[in-house]
Amino acid sequence: MRRREFLGVVGGAAVWPSAAFTQALPKPPVVAVLLIGSPGYATFAGGLEKGMKELGYVDGRDFELVYRYANGDSSRMPILVNELLPYKPAVFVSGSSAAMLAVRQATASIPFVNPSITDPDGFGMIASQRRPGGQVTGILYTMPSLVEKQLELLIKMLPGISRIGGLYNASNPASVLQRRDAEVAARAVGVSHVPVEVRLPADIDVAFNTFVAARVEAVFLPGEALFQSERERIAGLAAAAHLPTMSTWREPVYDGCLMSYGINLFENWRRAATFVDKILRGEKPGDLPLEFPTRFDLIINLRTARALGLTVPPTLLAQADEVIE
Repeated sequence: MRRREFLGVVGGAAVWPSAAFTQALPKPPVVAVLLIGSPGYATFAGGLEKGMKELGYVDGRDFELVYRYANGDSSRMPILVNELLPYKPAVFVSGSSAAMLAVRQATASIPFVNPSITDPDGFGMIASQRRPGGQVTGILYTMPSLVEKQLELLIKMLPGISRIGGLYNASNPASVLQRRDAEVAARAVGVSHVPVEVRLPADIDVAFNTFVAARVEAVFLPGEALFQSERERIAGLAAAAHLPTMSTWREPVYDGCLMSYGINLFENWRRAATFVDKILRGEKPGDLPLEFPTRFDLIINLRTARALGLTVPPTLLAQADEVIE
């Protein structure tokens, strides 16, 4: 066919090929995000959206984010995974160990990016830090020295304390490791550790009654989505019991807990976008080395300190990355 005739055919069929090409456009890959918390409380997950935008991705054009929330109940993760599977996700993203285990049970073929890996071997899903080897990769969240540093800062705030309570979500598989790390850290800094387990939000009220009965002098809160969702409740109970709190996540401090020291979770989620990008480009999660966290923040609520009758040492204030007046 001569060029002129070809152009004439295209011109005469200008309508129907356009519609056919439109229908043939591939759908953007789905990034399925699983959160144990509830909408509005998992603010750190916004780091993923920011990271993807920084890499040039446009949601709805280059990829599609689909969220599911467990509203504090990690036992719902298998149900949420099954809800997401019909979307044929290219990758799952979650900081939840329960979500990681639920995805493994449902499928071994879909990559999983975890911005806050609490167990270095991923409950048997990660072969090594340099070469994970399976479907999971991401950024480490727990470090052996972190809890000890948290308790040291708490002791600087409260010199002479000898008894610290620890709150743990028994429905989260990671709680076993969190509790173990806290017990090791407590022995290292010379204080006794009183662990109390919860499973549901209502259990937290009972837990604080237990802390009061046990005469603990402060409460340690590990990084936990249930506590994130219930942070206002926790702050209120701690205030009523006149108990200082050390949180791993910063958000409880904004709602009235005393202080937090830990990995900047928003930054971890922002960095997780680089893993998602590589996977969408065809790399295997098992070939992407785990990364270590790079940013740790100390947040102190001065209003809460004053309400508890505490004077924050100047050296501790000088260390703080953020002070709530």
